[in-house]
Amino acid sequence: MRAVSALGFLALWWLAAARLADRMLPAPPAVLAALAEELAAGALLPALLVTLARVAAAFSLAMACGAALGYAMGRSRLADAACDPWVLLLLNIPALVIILLAYVWFGQTEAAAIGAVALAKLPNVVVVVREGARTLDPQLDEVARAYRLGPWVRLREVVLPQLGPFLVAAARSGLAIVWKIVLVVELLGRPSGVGFELHLRFQVFDVAGLLAYSLAFAAVMLAVEASLMRPIERRARAWRHADA
Repeated sequence: MRAVSALGFLALWWLAAARLADRMLPAPPAVLAALAEELAAGALLPALLVTLARVAAAFSLAMACGAALGYAMGRSRLADAACDPWVLLLLNIPALVIILLAYVWFGQTEAAAIGAVALAKLPNVVVVVREGARTLDPQLDEVARAYRLGPWVRLREVVLPQLGPFLVAAARSGLAIVWKIVLVVELLGRPSGVGFELHLRFQVFDVAGLLAYSLAFAAVMLAVEASLMRPIERRARAWRHADA
């Protein structure tokens, strides 16, 4: 069904492009030709790798900090009361504002770009993990205390298996959001990456080039989703099905 859906999308795109006969909506062959041209010129792969590196850095930072803060807020009323206003504030500030402020305050640097993306994604991770931390089974905590498990063993054997589905949910939604924000960061203030290339093609109304870079990076992220995120999700939920 996934293949049928993809073919249906291509067919509708091709028919619309043929009917409109407008250069603002190039047909799939024109986009493939632009994609092949960028590959041959050696511009596409370096741009993809640079953007992927920024996505990985911002995603890892947001997940690590957000998971730690969300767990603390879910387990401690004091931490929740102290941090909740900040989380709500970040949830309601548009990512574009965070990016612009980061560039104004810290300059158009790599650290500012990655930090802005991570900060824009951070509150979403916090909210999801906090809800997971609130649902932890207290009986398992009692068992861990009865067996006098150390903090690291308790984290690995008791906490993380229960938080796994929540962490995966935050990661899957976060990955989809982070790479889109990274493209905006690159468009506004970085001299490399897919976002930068999209900005160049927008300036000359090269719609085929815009679609070529967009679809190439979207295809990479779909491959990451299918090959990495889905298997991790199945593994994170396996223990619940085993118990059932």
